[in-house]
This record gives sequence, structure tokens and C-alpha cells, in this order.
Amino acid sequence: MRCQRIEFNPHASFVVRGAALLLVALLAASVAAPRARAEPQADSPYRRLEIFARALAHVEQSYVTDANQDELIYGAIRGMLRVLDPHSAFLDPSQVQILTSDSEGRYGGVGIEIDVRDGWLTVVSVFEGGPAARAGVKPGDRFLAIGGLIARDMPIEEAQQHMRGAPGTQVRATLRRPTADDAIEVVLTRQIIEVRAVDARVLADRTVYLRLKVFDETTAQELRRALDEAAERAAASGGLRGLVLDLRGNPGGLLSSAVLVADEFLTEGVIVSTRARGGKLLREHRASAAGTRPGWPIVVLVDGYTASAAEIVAGALRDHKRAVIVGTRSFGKGSVQNVIELPDHSAIKLTTALYYTPSGRSIQAEGIEPDVIVEQLDARALARAKDDSDQLREESLAQHLRSERNQSPAAAPSDRGARAPDQAAARSSVDPWTDDFQARMAHQVLKALIANQ
Repeated sequence: MRCQRIEFNPHASFVVRGAALLLVALLAASVAAPRARAEPQADSPYRRLEIFARALAHVEQSYVTDANQDELIYGAIRGMLRVLDPHSAFLDPSQVQILTSDSEGRYGGVGIEIDVRDGWLTVVSVFEGGPAARAGVKPGDRFLAIGGLIARDMPIEEAQQHMRGAPGTQVRATLRRPTADDAIEVVLTRQIIEVRAVDARVLADRTVYLRLKVFDETTAQELRRALDEAAERAAASGGLRGLVLDLRGNPGGLLSSAVLVADEFLTEGVIVSTRARGGKLLREHRASAAGTRPGWPIVVLVDGYTASAAEIVAGALRDHKRAVIVGTRSFGKGSVQNVIELPDHSAIKLTTALYYTPSGRSIQAEGIEPDVIVEQLDARALARAKDDSDQLREESLAQHLRSERNQSPAAAPSDRGARAPDQAAARSSVDPWTDDFQARMAHQVLKALIANQ
């Protein structure tokens, strides 16, 4: 999840300068008179700092070539944070700039969305006017190599990291296209990509499909605009009936954005709480009744790449019984990182707390387990499943009414005969997913919830 920022302050500056002066004093003492100095007390908080000072002195005095002092200090801090957890890290000044642009919905990249299909990193969409579009990259292309590294079975996060970078820099990639015999070599020059956080469409049955790609500074505003436009379009025919909220592949983002999105659908109660070391409660974010949307049935789609802020939204809506979760278990990134700026405009990203859902359950390493587990199918399995896409039936719903044993035998055939054409027409007019089994099933679950309502 992208991080909250703690600005550098004068008091922190004093502490850092004091530590630096102490480091210099210890370094001088260790070099000038290492044997004459008395051994410090075992419980002294500076004893380990002396160990670092001695190591630094040996490197500066004895290494075979001159060492860059900035690189030594940055490397030491980076190594220190690396032993904590996967999300604590040191950011040099250029990385801080990239982090800031990410949170604003702008980043240096190549302008594509990717997903893993059959172990291959596959292009899902290409941003119009971006580097990938200009190079001729198309949806369905598979990456064979990125930056000289084999892309087969490469984690999606690693691939994204290779494709991100400063505008103007380049990354070389090798692609395989189903319609081409030979591999395709492309050189992509990174540029600033403007991220559209929300995609929405109103379906013929007056339900709305809304995909959130990321939680940045504009996500809540884009969500409100999309819902307002959808409600306006559906008003003449009776209004919106339900919502599919697609959070698949959403890596998270700003906590504040996640809270605002969840608050759109909740009237009261805790959205998320954060707890620090020892379980100490730091803060509870609560919903307010003002501006809450109507009580539409909601289905939330999640998968293994749904993380952090996206998991907060899914967990809050599920715990408050405002949504049914469909898909596969989410990533399980439930830790809070604060970005603490340092005097030279570098920063440390430090894990300081854990997120908890309204029910008090931690997301960390657990994720959100769907109410309805639906695996994504490949193209061949999807083709076989299309004829049975209505597999969720009335009998699957809790508290469904049972049929009367003495029902007239003639009534059932007549009733089925009247409904069948309508169901077929509904499938053809409101089911826009040709290659997305999870979205198809989420829509079926939503239709069942609407019918049950």
C-alpha cells in the first residue's frame, strides 16, 4: 500500500544531527585510540553504533579503492531496514519522487496493464498514447523477457518494478503474439502515465460494473462521479439495481482513499482500525451517514493481487454485511507504512502498525477469504463454462422458499416455458464478459441477490 508521509521536523533534525555527531566522535575514538578508551556499559544504546563506526572506519581506511560515502551510508540504512519486513525500505531521493508521483496517480512507466495467464505475463490493456501503444504492443501479447530477464513465471510485482522508472529511460522487452510466428522485440521509453483509477459501465439490467485500479488521491472523487453518472443514466428506466465492485489486481494505495470509498456505502461504524506494537490502538476510521449511497446489493470481486487498501474496502463492506465477496483469497498485505523524510530528501518507509477489519480481524498474511470462491478460467475452460453460466440458482440462497410437494404438475412446465426466453435474452443483453469468468459469475451472484431482495 502506498504510504502516509511524515514530514521532517526540527526536533527530528536535532536527533539525527546528534546521532551523526556521536557517530563521528565514536569513529574518531575508534581510529585514534581504540585501546585507550574504556569499554562502554553493556546496556548502552550506543554500543552497537560504535560497532557500525568501527566497520565504517575499516572500509574507509582499508578498502582497495575509494568508497563513496553516500553509497556506504545509504547501503547501511537499506540493509538495516531489509531485515525488518518486506515492506520497510530505504528510499533515495529519486525513489521518493517516484513514490510521490505514484500517490498522485502519475508515474513513470510504459503504459500497460498486465496479468498472469497460464504462467505468462500477459498484456491485458494498453493505455492510449503511451509508450507501449506507440511501439505496437497489443492486448494478448505475452512477455518472454523484460530487461534481459526471463519473464516466464516472473511475479507480477517484479515485472511492474522492471517496467517502472524515471521518464526518458528505456526498457527492452521480448513479446510473443499469438498471430505472429516470430518473437517481437520492443524498446519502450518510459514516460509519465496518468492513471485513470476508475472504469465504470452500466449494464442493460440496470446494474453497474465498476473497476477500481488503484487507491490514489483522485479515486474517491472519480468513484463518486462514475456512480452519479450511472445513476443518472439508469434513472429513466427505474434506477440502479446493484453494483459489481471489481478490486482484482488492485495493489492498494492511500488509506484515506480507501476510507472514503468504503464510506460511500456505509452509514455508520468502524471502517478500519490501526494498531501499533503490543496491540495499542492508534486510530479508528469510522463511516458517516452523510452522502451514503442507496442500499444496492453489492458484489466485490477480489483475487490474489487485491492488496492493502483494496482489502480494507472489501473487509469493511463484508463485515458490515453490505457486500458479498467473490473470487479468490486476496494478497494479505495488512501492514501500515509511514514514510519518514530525512534531511537530504531521502526517506525510510517503516512498518509501524497493522490494519484490522471492523470485526477486529487482521488482514496481515491472512487476506480476505471470498464468500463465493471462483477461480479464473483459461480460454478453453471458459468456453466450456459459458453454457452453464447460470449455475448459481435460487436453491443456493440462504432462507430460500421450498417448493410445495403438491404443486400442480402442469404448472411447473408452463412456468419454465415462460421464463426461459427471458433468461436467454438477459444473458445476451447484459453479459458483456466474453473472456472473464470471474466477472461473469460475480454478475450472476449479483442478479441472485437482486432477485432475493
